Amino acid sequence: MADLKRVPEDQKKGLNMQKLLAPLALVIIYIFFSIFGRNFFSYTTLVNILDSSYYIGFIAIGVTFVIITGGIDLSCGTVMMAAAIIGGTAYKTWHWPMWLSLLLILGVGLFFGLFNGILISRLGLPPFIATLGTQMVSLGTGSIVSNVRSATFPARGAADSWFKSAFKYITPTDFSFPTGAILLFGMAFIAYIVLTRTKMGRYIFAIGSNKDAARLSGVDVKKWEMMAYVISGLMAGIGGIAFAAVYTTVMPAQGAGFELYAIAGTVIGGTSLSGGAGSVAGTMIGVYIMSVLRAGLPSMNLQAQYQTFFTGVVVIGAVLLDIYRIKRASEVRILTPAQQYREEMQSTIAMKSQDLALVTEERDRQLLKDEIARLKAEMGQIYRQMRAEERIERKRQITQEKEFEKAIRREIAKDAP
Repeated sequence: MADLKRVPEDQKKGLNMQKLLAPLALVIIYIFFSIFGRNFFSYTTLVNILDSSYYIGFIAIGVTFVIITGGIDLSCGTVMMAAAIIGGTAYKTWHWPMWLSLLLILGVGLFFGLFNGILISRLGLPPFIATLGTQMVSLGTGSIVSNVRSATFPARGAADSWFKSAFKYITPTDFSFPTGAILLFGMAFIAYIVLTRTKMGRYIFAIGSNKDAARLSGVDVKKWEMMAYVISGLMAGIGGIAFAAVYTTVMPAQGAGFELYAIAGTVIGGTSLSGGAGSVAGTMIGVYIMSVLRAGLPSMNLQAQYQTFFTGVVVIGAVLLDIYRIKRASEVRILTPAQQYREEMQSTIAMKSQDLALVTEERDRQLLKDEIARLKAEMGQIYRQMRAEERIERKRQITQEKEFEKAIRREIAKDAP
């Protein structure tokens, strides 16, 4: 008789498919615009895509930490631009040295991240409301400090423009090399290590999976939830430096909407809006999907309103994809005896494979390899036989059901006046 249980192997396949979906979508979108877009397939366009992805990529890394906890950060875009314009004002108007102005940008980002963390973890405000308020506060703060004037960083080649080479190196022959991609991927790698190899990462995932269970397990939920928002603020500060390095001029009251690109890229990359699941690698893929769309749509002669429209469609699609992922992850299926047998055999083979990795003697290794091969062959043969028997039994049941229905109809026809 069929047994009701979860199917871990099927869930693994579904998860692997989800991990492959985002990179595949990126490749398909890039190929599509390369074929149908005007002058899209060029090195210059590639550099522009990378340039436009730096600041979104940095804030998306920070948003990944927040969303994994089950929260949201709607202020990351305006915090990034507020930090950039305050740093630019410090350099241009207050005549601070460039290195100190860049540190100020990081400090402003950290301050707003800590502010969000206190509001949410200590004062108990809902993340949506807290970060929406911080979005408006940071937007106003940047305009107040800059006196509603733009902040201009030094152009490339001028004095104090040394930090721009960290994001794009231009050779004497005017060949551009997007060194910012190295910084972005380096920061993504550090974030990956933090999320997967440290206590902070484990606690952040635990908080997103079940906050009450994490608290009962001894996790300082308030501390680590706040740290997620502090990291988001720090990444917004780094994003502000990246924006200043690429675009030079920072306008007041700018940044609203950037958080949508970051959140959409994060969700497209596999981070669940319900918390407890996500990866930095997936976030990077999602960010580049958004960047390719932003560069590709104009190459199709689509005006700004169409770009906004399609961006909204992608955001809705990303949320629908997240809902689908949650349903798949929580799906319960009925296993037939054949499927249950295969699950048990696959678990046995996996354990044998783990033992094989620990064995050093060549003779013992060969014995284990032979046993694994035997188990695989046995599993394949018995599974096919059991499936064939189940198909025969299923056909027999269908035939009996049809005969029973016919008998019922005949009885009804006899009783009818």
